[in-house]
Amino acid sequence: MSDSGTTHEFQAETKKLLDIVINSLYTERDIFIRELISNSSDALEKMRHESLTKEDVFDDNVPLEVNIDLDDEKHTMTITDTGIGMTRAELETNLGTIAHSGSGNFVAELAEAARKDVSLIGQFGVGFYAAFMAGKKVTVQSRSWDGSEGHEWVSDGGGSFTIKECPGLHRGTRIIIELKDDAHDYAKKWKVENIIKQYSTFVPFPIKLEGETVNTVQAIWTRSKNEISDEEYNDFYKFIGNATDEPHYRLHFSVDAPLAINAVLFVPKENFEAMGFGRVEPGVNLYCQRVLIDQHSENILPEWLRFLKGVVDSEDLPLNISRQSLQDNALVMKLRKVITKRFLKFLAEEAKRDSDYYLDFWNTFGIYIKEGVTSDYEFQKELAQLVRFESSRSEDGKPTSLAEYVERMGDEQEEIYYINGPTRAAIEAGPYVEMFNKKGIEIIYTMEPIDDFVLNHLGEFDGKKLVSADRADLDLSKSGDADSDDDSTEKLGEDAGGELIAWLKEKLEDKVADVIESKRLVDSPAMIVNPDGFMTSSMERIMAASRMEKGLSPEASKKNLEINLASPLIKQLAELVKEDEGFAAEVAAQIYDNAMIQAGLVVDPMVMVERNYKILTRAVGA
Repeated sequence: MSDSGTTHEFQAETKKLLDIVINSLYTERDIFIRELISNSSDALEKMRHESLTKEDVFDDNVPLEVNIDLDDEKHTMTITDTGIGMTRAELETNLGTIAHSGSGNFVAELAEAARKDVSLIGQFGVGFYAAFMAGKKVTVQSRSWDGSEGHEWVSDGGGSFTIKECPGLHRGTRIIIELKDDAHDYAKKWKVENIIKQYSTFVPFPIKLEGETVNTVQAIWTRSKNEISDEEYNDFYKFIGNATDEPHYRLHFSVDAPLAINAVLFVPKENFEAMGFGRVEPGVNLYCQRVLIDQHSENILPEWLRFLKGVVDSEDLPLNISRQSLQDNALVMKLRKVITKRFLKFLAEEAKRDSDYYLDFWNTFGIYIKEGVTSDYEFQKELAQLVRFESSRSEDGKPTSLAEYVERMGDEQEEIYYINGPTRAAIEAGPYVEMFNKKGIEIIYTMEPIDDFVLNHLGEFDGKKLVSADRADLDLSKSGDADSDDDSTEKLGEDAGGELIAWLKEKLEDKVADVIESKRLVDSPAMIVNPDGFMTSSMERIMAASRMEKGLSPEASKKNLEINLASPLIKQLAELVKEDEGFAAEVAAQIYDNAMIQAGLVVDPMVMVERNYKILTRAVGA
C-alpha cells in the first residue's frame, strides 16, 4: 500500500446527500457537534458491551470517554473517543455509502425536505456527514477494538475519499475537522461548551473539552427512584428548570409499554405567568437515549401543561427525528398521551393523599387545568377530577371537588348547580342562592371569569349534568327539602299577579324577553335569568369585554325577568300602578336595573342614577 493510500468514489446517493448537507442545511449548524458526540457515545457503549463479553480486548485499560480539542489558530476541531473503533472495511462502508435499502428514495426525500424547510438537519440520519456543514476537510482516524491496524479516512466532501494505513493509533476514533472560513467560532471553547451543555449534557460518558469534563450532571431519570436522594432531585430540578427553589411536586416514572419511557417531571412553586412575566414556554425537554432532540418541546405535552419542568427520554424515538416530524409523528402522539395521563393520575393521587397541599397547587396552577378543560377534550374526564371550586357547604377560601359535591348530593338531586359572582359574599347576598339555601341544596360558587366556560365545557360529571343557577328553565321542585316548599307567605292573587306581569312586559318590552312569576325567589323582589341554556351571565360578561377590547359595542341579549309575587315591594308596585302609573314605570325600570346589577350585567349608570334620584325624592316627600 502506498503512502498516499487508495482513493474511492462516494456512492452516487452519498454524493447527493453530501451536496444537500453542505449547500442546503445550514440553519441548525450547531447540531453537527451533537451528531458526532452521539456517534462517539454509541461507539463507547458498544465497547463497554464488548469488554463485558469478550476477554481479548485491545487497549482494555483505556477509559471510556470523549475528548474534544480545539485549535483557534489553525481553525480545527478534534473529537476523539475510545470506543469500539473501525476497521478499514468498516471505514469504507460506514463513511462511503448509505448502507440501507431504498437509499435512492431516502436522498430524494431529503432533497425535497431541504427545499421546503432548510432547518431539517438530522431528519434523515445525516449523522457523520453533518461534519461537512462546518468542515472544509474531514479526517477520520480509527482503530478497531480487535487490534487490527488503524487507518485514516480523508475527504473534502467532494466526490471521493482516501483511505490509508495510520500506524500507532490507540483504540477508538478521532475526527479532525478543518473548519470553513465562516465556521471558525467552532474552534472557540465557549461556543462548543454551550452546544455540548445544550444537547449532550446527559451523554453517559465523560465529555472532556480541552481536558475539562463538561457534562457533570447525571441523567437521574435513568436511575432507580430508590437510589436518588431528595437533594439530588432538587439539584437536578434547579439545573433543568433554571430554578433557585425546590419544586412543589415531582414525578419520576418509567414504563415499557406501549413505549419505553423514562421521565422526571417537576411542578414549580411559582406561576410566572400570573406574576406578569408573560406566557411561559414549555419546560420539558425531549431526549432519545440521553441526547436532546427537542428542547422546550411543544410536542411532548399539551400546551396547558407548559408550566411543567423536566425531562422525557424515549429510546423508541429515532435520534434523528426533526421538529417537523415531531409534530406529526404517531409515536410522539402516543408518547404525549401516555405522559399526560400519567401526570394527571399523579395529581389525582396527590389530591387524595394530601388535599391541603394539593390546594396550594390548585391556587397557583389551577388556571392551567381550567385551560385544559376548555381546550382539550381528550383529557376532560381526568381534568374534571382535579378542578376545585368553593361552594355553599365549603369553608370560606377552601374549594371542594366535584366528586365531593356528588357524594353530598341527596338521592333525589339529579343535577350539579353552580352560580357565578365576583366574590363569595356577593353571591351569598344575591337572589340566585335563596331557594338553594331554603331547600338545603349545595351550589358551587364560580368566582373567576373562566369558571363558567370550564363547567359548560365539562357538561356533566359522574353522570350528573352541570347547570347554571341563572337558567330560566331551572326547576328545583324535585330537589332538596320537601318541607321547604310550604310557603305561607301571602302573595298577590292570581288575577293581580297576572295583570302586573302583563303590565311589566309592556313597560319593559325593549329590555326583557319575558316577565314570569318566580318559583325560586324567597326574599328578593326580582332577578334576571337567562333564557339561553348555554350563555350564563358570567360568560356574557367575558364576551362583552372581549368585544370592547376589539373596539366593538357589546351585544346585549334580552333576558327574562322573574318577579317574586310575595315580595312587599312587588305587591306595593301592583298598587302603585293603579295610583301613579308613570312613577310605577320608574320603579319597574329600577327593579330591572337592580336585577341586572345583581346578575353582574351592564346597565347605563347615568340613566339609572338620574332615575334613582327621582325615586328618592318621591320617597322623602320632597
